[in-house]
Parts: sequence; structure tokens; C-alpha cells
Amino acid sequence: MYDDVNLFTFFIPGLLFVLLGCVPIFVFLDLALARAGAYRHVWHPALFRACLFVALFCGAGWLTRTW
Repeated sequence: MYDDVNLFTFFIPGLLFVLLGCVPIFVFLDLALARAGAYRHVWHPALFRACLFVALFCGAGWLTRTW
């Protein structure tokens, strides 16, 4: 389990920092895929974007947890 971070007497979940780190990576990948025209070849672009973010977040969470 991830430890909570005590920030000015507020407990913040440790995964929040992983989430905030995944957002810029996702935005970069999303823009790159959109400019490359990859979303024309998927069935549901919004679902693909959501799955891409979930995969990034789970992968980053797994990597930070195993270190």
C-alpha cells in the first residue's frame, strides 16, 4: 500500500503524485497520436484515450511500487 503524505496536516494519497506525473505524459502521447492520425484507425477514440491513460497510470503505479 502506498503511504500517505502529510502536507500541512492534510493526508494526501501517495498515488496522487503518480497521477499528476502521468498527466503530462498522456497529453504528449495524445497530441502525438492525434497528429499522426492514429485515432482514425481505432473504433472509439474516446475509449482508446481513456484506456491509454489507465494503462499509463497503472504502469507508472506498478513501477513506482516495485522500486
